[in-house]
Amino acid sequence: MRIDLHTHTDRSDGTSTPSELVREAQVAGLDVLAITDHDCFEGWDEAASVAQELGLTLVRGIEISCKYAGQSVHLLGYLPDPTYPPLVEELQRVLDGRSDRLPAILDRLRELDIVIGIDDVRALSADAAAMGRPHVADALVARGVVRDRDEAFARFLSPGRPAYVDRYAADLATMIETVKGAGGVTVVAHPWGRHAHSALTFEGLAALKDAGLSGIEVDHQDHAPDVREELRGLAKELDLVVTGSSDFHGTGKTGHDLACNTTAPEEYHRLVALATETAVASGRAAPGVVS
Repeated sequence: MRIDLHTHTDRSDGTSTPSELVREAQVAGLDVLAITDHDCFEGWDEAASVAQELGLTLVRGIEISCKYAGQSVHLLGYLPDPTYPPLVEELQRVLDGRSDRLPAILDRLRELDIVIGIDDVRALSADAAAMGRPHVADALVARGVVRDRDEAFARFLSPGRPAYVDRYAADLATMIETVKGAGGVTVVAHPWGRHAHSALTFEGLAALKDAGLSGIEVDHQDHAPDVREELRGLAKELDLVVTGSSDFHGTGKTGHDLACNTTAPEEYHRLVALATETAVASGRAAPGVVS
């Protein structure tokens, strides 16, 4: 059984539609796929329909923009009730933060003599729930300013670069509790892949487990082999689920091919069992896996 628990469609910053993603997953030899678009549920229904048609198991999820100890951290939520009011309200604040900072990013680029209009970005955002930095990056590519998204972020859009603008992100511990209240389970995405290593120590992860965290994404392209082993040891010590995934974005992110990292079947079944328990305890009509 091959399982990939972290992928994106064009409903956020991927380049494949939900239907295309499911079909690509089948071609890649996956048996189980999680769709985890940034801060939105928009692709779930379309993906579920095609997954049922193809006989591929779909786990409906989301990747939520959070902050912890002043640092950006992404949280993967699996199988929450998408109608749970506290979750809906907080996700709208996050999406509004994405959209609201866009004019400021374009102003900063204009100061660098790079003129990109809001309509240029909108034309490249397709059916995304909110326009964000990846879509600005696509506009920079279309204008010939950079070769690809990676260069756009490295030169202009990452923290510390000239066009970066901060935005609202949810408090990590509070969001873990909110997803749990919605009947879902949570996994910290690529915890040591960027600059979060200093905050997500053993003590930090232990505190997050107390808040309801279920797992750690260990096998990820941003984690070197030694980092993966250290994280695996922490997960074992804290009795957290270990996941692995591609963080696939289609052509929007290089080096993250579907199934380049996978989750062990026993860890996947453990995560689904925890989700079932959480849904019952919450009393919410949380979705099950589609198979």
